Amino acid sequence: MIELDGVAKTFDGSILALQDVSFSVAAGSVCALLGHNGAGKTTIINILSTLMKPSYGKAVVAGYDVLREPAKVRASISMTGQVAAIDWQLTGRENLAMFSRLHGMRRKEAKARADELIEQFDLTDAADRNVITYSGGMRRRVDIAAALVVPPKVLFLDEPTTGLDPRSRRSVWDLVSSLKSDGTTVLLTTQYLEEADVLSDSIVVLNQGRVVATGTADELKGRVGFSYCTVSPADPADLPKILAVVADLQDAQADEDANTVSVLAPNGVATLGEVFRRVDQLDVELADISLRKPSLDEVFLHLTENVTA
Repeated sequence: MIELDGVAKTFDGSILALQDVSFSVAAGSVCALLGHNGAGKTTIINILSTLMKPSYGKAVVAGYDVLREPAKVRASISMTGQVAAIDWQLTGRENLAMFSRLHGMRRKEAKARADELIEQFDLTDAADRNVITYSGGMRRRVDIAAALVVPPKVLFLDEPTTGLDPRSRRSVWDLVSSLKSDGTTVLLTTQYLEEADVLSDSIVVLNQGRVVATGTADELKGRVGFSYCTVSPADPADLPKILAVVADLQDAQADEDANTVSVLAPNGVATLGEVFRRVDQLDVELADISLRKPSLDEVFLHLTENVTA
């Protein structure tokens, strides 16, 4: 459904924002673009949505070339940016009816479509309140609903949950999952690694305008080639003691929120045994000690910190 082949983008003839970017996204799937600020995520979205022309290479969306057939591309896609593009002085229902009218629907048809989306996006209780009174999560739901007035083949979501609280973020995740089940292809940019882990069928990792890795979350975790040893004390007050006895081991760190101390385990079970030996000397009660795969956060840091420009 989405294909990029050798896409590059320069600004002012010298600033290279994208370099030889190539990847594809299967129909009816969610692909997450991951990267630091300035890695090129939004530039890719802008090229695929015909808001920006690539300097080199080829980009195809829903079977249409973004340079040769931009009108057909635009007819096949929808997009939500980092800021909700809705009128805060209108109600949720009025916003959705307005977007329906902008898509050429007659008044009665537009009202019916707005009512349908309000029910689908669980906005019934707030539908006739001005959007300015909505929470951030509700505004984002209206924004995504507006993008789906005419169901697109491809939906671009550019950091859709930035600034939302955890509950609102989960609500948006549920919406994205339902879109996939309806057959919509979603290209998602995000800085929340957990979000990509939960939602995506495939992940593209960008660093300094280049693709440094692609695959599923599990494939990327497997590529890193190392595990972590994690220790959880029964009493959180023992965290500092445990961290102190493993502090000389690689990547030793404590997470007070998760009540864990983790160290890199390049030797697998041997590292686990060494950690257990040291902690056993403290005579503290443990809730758990185990080997685990790296988190997507750890994979991302490994992939982007070990790539030269």
